[in-house]
Amino acid sequence: MSDVRPIAIFTIGTLGDVLPCVALGQGLQRAGYPVRIVTSANFEALVREAGLDHYPLTADFQAMLAADRAIADRGLNLYAMARTFRERYAHWARHWTAEGLAASEGAGLLIGVSNAIQLAKAMSEARGLPFAIARLQPLTPSRILPPMVMAGGRERLPGWLSLSLYRLIHLLVWYVMKPAINDIVRPQLGLPRFSWHGPHLGRNAQREKTLNGYSPSLLPRPADWPDSSQVTGYWFAQDTRWQPDPALQAFLEAGDKPIYVGFGSMVNADAAAFTRTVLDAVERSGLRAVLATGWGGLDGADGVRDGRCYFLRQAPHDALFPHMCAAVHHGGAGTTAAAVRAGIPSVVVPFYGDQPFWARCLHARGVAPPAVQRKGLDAARLAAAIAATQAPAMRQAAARLGDTVRAEDGIGNAVAQLRAWGLVEAIADPVPRPRRHLRSVA
Repeated sequence: MSDVRPIAIFTIGTLGDVLPCVALGQGLQRAGYPVRIVTSANFEALVREAGLDHYPLTADFQAMLAADRAIADRGLNLYAMARTFRERYAHWARHWTAEGLAASEGAGLLIGVSNAIQLAKAMSEARGLPFAIARLQPLTPSRILPPMVMAGGRERLPGWLSLSLYRLIHLLVWYVMKPAINDIVRPQLGLPRFSWHGPHLGRNAQREKTLNGYSPSLLPRPADWPDSSQVTGYWFAQDTRWQPDPALQAFLEAGDKPIYVGFGSMVNADAAAFTRTVLDAVERSGLRAVLATGWGGLDGADGVRDGRCYFLRQAPHDALFPHMCAAVHHGGAGTTAAAVRAGIPSVVVPFYGDQPFWARCLHARGVAPPAVQRKGLDAARLAAAIAATQAPAMRQAAARLGDTVRAEDGIGNAVAQLRAWGLVEAIADPVPRPRRHLRSVA
């Protein structure tokens, strides 16, 4: 392994954005490729505990959300969120050139994820290194699959309209990233600025090799995607060593499987009031619950409350969810993946971004009721949605989908695809993983 040049994965965002990248990094390292995760300092311990190298990148979403909990109140307003993040990225980007150069020194491949894509791309151009994109949500234009935002609840649109909306989304993404990339990073690297429409449109757009890290069983690959964009399956970390502490274990053993309620990295301006509504809904449902307060979506001291609910700060979803009978969550890509893998139904209360999209995907597969709106959350509606998850048909559909997803090898497929594209050299894999057929939808 010492003769193989490292792969640097650039990623910024919440825990749900970073965890799949860490899992992919673990898989690449098991296959013989040293891996660096380039992300904010609040995830350094997570990265190092996974056995990967951490390189710092100024972009602390946790601190940003803690400082401005009102972000949640404008979360589904696409343009308000774009303005917020445009300003924040430009502020953080003052440090990105030096940090990116340090992280890419001696690397053999750079992978950009989500909002770190254009930073990694700029570094690859400056250093003359291979580059790939990794996504947790579909953004490759398609006539068949409408874009995850701007399409409302419709599963199909006229082809021309779908492509037009993708162009609009990519223009909005560039609006957000332009001050950071075009005005700071690229000039500092001596690279030419992109034109007004950015790198996502025009003759050479959408040609980068792209790994889409979600399950084709939940969202099949559109048949009109180019070969350069492939769906691999989810990227899950190796089995965690986490076990419930004695108090939680006692709670789990004291009755039927509870529901999980947690909103991960999301925050609420009035978490206490939101929590009271959730507790009312849990009581109406007649079920027990484990509530994870996370970064501030819920509020409550750790431990048992009223015998029915157990509060905790957080726990690895992959380890906790098999103990649950359903999950109430925000619909983030990572939490959605964990619920699907565990074979349990979901209730999605979206906050922003791709979350309404994943809610629609889960509902379309029969493993979740329609999304419950967070604004003006009503305990009766939430209780009804929780009750729907206990219907035999939904539980059976979730169990079948879980069986399918657990049989997939998303990380093995990703490694094989990078090799097939010639982006990494073919070296002996200590644990051979056959590449599985990835389904497409017409």
